[in-house]
Amino acid sequence: MLLAIDVGNTNTVVGLYEDDRLCESWRLKTDPATTADEHHLAYRALLQSDWPDPTGIALCSTVPAVLRELRWMLARYYADLPTVIVEPGTRTGVRIVTDNPREVGADRIVNTLAAHDRHGGPCVVVDFGTSTNFDVVGPAGEFLGGALAPGIQISLDALAARAAQLRKVELQLPRSVIGRNTVESLQSGAIYGFAGQVDGIVSRIAAETGPLTAVIATGGLAELVVDQSSTITHHEADLTLHGLRLVFQRNQLAGGAVDPSP
Repeated sequence: MLLAIDVGNTNTVVGLYEDDRLCESWRLKTDPATTADEHHLAYRALLQSDWPDPTGIALCSTVPAVLRELRWMLARYYADLPTVIVEPGTRTGVRIVTDNPREVGADRIVNTLAAHDRHGGPCVVVDFGTSTNFDVVGPAGEFLGGALAPGIQISLDALAARAAQLRKVELQLPRSVIGRNTVESLQSGAIYGFAGQVDGIVSRIAAETGPLTAVIATGGLAELVVDQSSTITHHEADLTLHGLRLVFQRNQLAGGAVDPSP
């Protein structure tokens, strides 16, 4: 059983694979203050009742403080397991065609690998998280670059913090685009506004790359926008986990599992 861990700025998504089958997945809050021992207790609690112990671990993180503690966790509790941490130098099979490949987030590389494996290229991954990431995948599976925009929730939070008469609202589809009250107006601006942003950016990307094989939405807030976008073709919540599984397999075949010691 492979334990795949995708640490994002807001949430951590954990998946458990048996071969290529995703058996279960969980979404946890990402807390940079969580210690290595607390991480271990959380993962053990998820697995202990229904699932056997993992036989391998694949990990990517966009939060350095969490990555440091997870390294300690792996070294202390899972030192005997084959482990792959996606970072500069890790075998992914993804060629990074950007000015500074080392600054590209591990999650974007993993998403590129997963998207090309499932859909070929060129394609676009739209990852709805703390930020909204547009990852452009080339015909041969290379990472071409993309765009980064403020995420839906962080944008609403900033608006509520800076506008005296506005407040935080539940993110759900309003009755109509024309909001009849402040709550619905905020919901409309957020959901339809971000759907329009996606369609606009994807259309401009396609004008540069040529026809796209797919536009894949992923991330915790994707389901809010998918049905309102005219360019998104697939919604794949497990895309990053799938990419982590592929990276783990590549490194196992190449004998490239890493020493997780901090």
